[in-house]
Amino acid sequence: MTAPLLLTPGPLTTSARTRQAMLVDWGSWDDRFNQLTASVCEQLLAIIDGAGSHHCVPLQGSGTFAVEAAIGTLVPRDGKVLVLINGAYGKRLARICEVLGRDFSTFETAEDEPTTATDVDRLLHADPAITHVALIHCETSTGILNPLPAIAQVVKTHGKRLIIDAMSSFGALPIDAREVPFDALIAASGKCLEGVPGMGFVFADRQALAAAQGNCHSLAMDLFDQHSYMTRTGQWRFTPPTHVVAALHEALLQYQEEGGLPARHERYASNCQALLDGMAELGLRSFLPVDIQAPIIVTFHAPQDPRYRFKDFYERVKAKGFILYPGKLTQVETFRVGCIGHVDAAGMRAAVKAIAEVLQEMEVLEI
Repeated sequence: MTAPLLLTPGPLTTSARTRQAMLVDWGSWDDRFNQLTASVCEQLLAIIDGAGSHHCVPLQGSGTFAVEAAIGTLVPRDGKVLVLINGAYGKRLARICEVLGRDFSTFETAEDEPTTATDVDRLLHADPAITHVALIHCETSTGILNPLPAIAQVVKTHGKRLIIDAMSSFGALPIDAREVPFDALIAASGKCLEGVPGMGFVFADRQALAAAQGNCHSLAMDLFDQHSYMTRTGQWRFTPPTHVVAALHEALLQYQEEGGLPARHERYASNCQALLDGMAELGLRSFLPVDIQAPIIVTFHAPQDPRYRFKDFYERVKAKGFILYPGKLTQVETFRVGCIGHVDAAGMRAAVKAIAEVLQEMEVLEI
């Protein structure tokens, strides 16, 4: 049986080469594995041109582990975080601050409304106690893209520190550490790099990380300790996700062979356009206007028909070889379709065809 295509924001469909890389077992202290880790970190830093300004600190676990580690390590215990929210992952970031006991305030816009640099400027003027600003670059709840470069410049002008959750954008949308100032940018293995889940990583400003000793709430999530130990020994402090690292190394080789970030962005943008065009022909409306839609995941309004049930829709589409994602909005019923992973525009058109067939079977759509 052929595995279904994962049209989700991660885990996502990986190439045969990436999966093949996980068939080798690695010793966690072995020199060859240490070289593999060092190579992965070097390649990751190159994607943001960050070798001169930032360290890449890998961490076991999902992307949320890395977000919590970044907040816990880089925000002093007497710091205050302004959390910018327009979806579920901004809310999760605020929850992390709450659990860690970091003082924070929130600024929330509608799920189809980007935070603006003007908003941030006003908020920072109003509250001088704020030390850090936390932003979701591409909010996976909807696929909305927030204006990172403009917000980063405002944060810098105010002399504050920026923490970026770039989980769904890193590797596909350009971010240059030489032009966008930040203390931390956080991403993970199982997103636009097309690795498998299980490893997060934080690009931490060198000076900020050097000053972070003693901040962290946790032994396992202390990025200062993780980086210090890796620098000293070349090894991970605790058991590394060896197969995940090997898969990411192989995925990064393919990333470069494809043409790096410009080519990855072009393929995802083509996927997104094929999806939007095809769904529009079916009469299915996307939730976001095109100018704030990132080519990562698209939210669609569910059909307004009493015969439509997402679970039935999902299972029927899955039976045809495509796995979709439920909506994450509270006010309107939606579903989501990812544009990322080892898939091209032809795959997206095939998914649209399957969706059309299913909606006909459910007597929700007439063609």
